[in-house]
Amino acid sequence: MHLSEVIKGPILSEKTYAQMANGVYTFSVNRKANKTHIKKAFEQIFEVKVEKVSIINSKPKTKAVGRFIGKTSAVKKAVIKLAAGEQLSLFNDESQDK
Repeated sequence: MHLSEVIKGPILSEKTYAQMANGVYTFSVNRKANKTHIKKAFEQIFEVKVEKVSIINSKPKTKAVGRFIGKTSAVKKAVIKLAAGEQLSLFNDESQDK
């Protein structure tokens, strides 16, 4: 698996925004990726030092809309804690103030 295929995109919610102040970021990742793949890809793409990677596998849920029943997609999330002093420039508000 190529490093560019590991990380799909950020997960942005009220909870994840609150965690960003502590250097913890949440990303949606490829279902076949493991912690080592995620750490290598994140460090290489964003050029930061990663301290810890935690993984959350959310199973598909059954949903009904009227008489139609289906399932949501299964998602694998990575909660990434950066080393002390590191910050991701993607989510800084400094660039938007200018």
